[in-house]
Amino acid sequence: MASLLMQNEALVASLSLPINLTLLASIGFLIYRLVWPCIPSPSRIPTSYKSGYSWMPEKHPQVALFKQYTPVELEKYNGVKEKRILLAIAGKVFDVTAGAGFYGPEGPYGNFAGRDASRGMAKQSFDVEMLTPVDAPIDTLQDLTSEERANMKSWKEHFTNKYIVVGELVENGTAV
Repeated sequence: MASLLMQNEALVASLSLPINLTLLASIGFLIYRLVWPCIPSPSRIPTSYKSGYSWMPEKHPQVALFKQYTPVELEKYNGVKEKRILLAIAGKVFDVTAGAGFYGPEGPYGNFAGRDASRGMAKQSFDVEMLTPVDAPIDTLQDLTSEERANMKSWKEHFTNKYIVVGELVENGTAV
């Protein structure tokens, strides 16, 4: 019993030290704020959604709608005529604007911007000869080898995982 009494006296003596009193008061204040937080009430009630939100962006981001593109229509999305950069692979149209360093006018894949890049991707060639003229029918890719088809398929999967699919490529004059 005497040792318990001595331990209590030691505890009281240690709590009387200024540093311990300061720490104890700080811990007590933090516990008080956790249990009863101070939530300021608004100075005025918002009258429109604009005055009630501080996170609203200056301008709504551009929305990409899934649609059909013809080769002629797709051509304008080359990063020069339009700032958006689109390209097609195996009938899917991808928005590659985020990769403008690669697919923009000055990029290494820039000749594919606004075009059907299927043949060039399949053959791993950036030559202009790989591009079908925009006023011609869409390339059927019938002469590709199985290895080239597999290569094109892997590029299509890569683009599907990395970029937004914004549409499909259809023959000129058939887009809805």
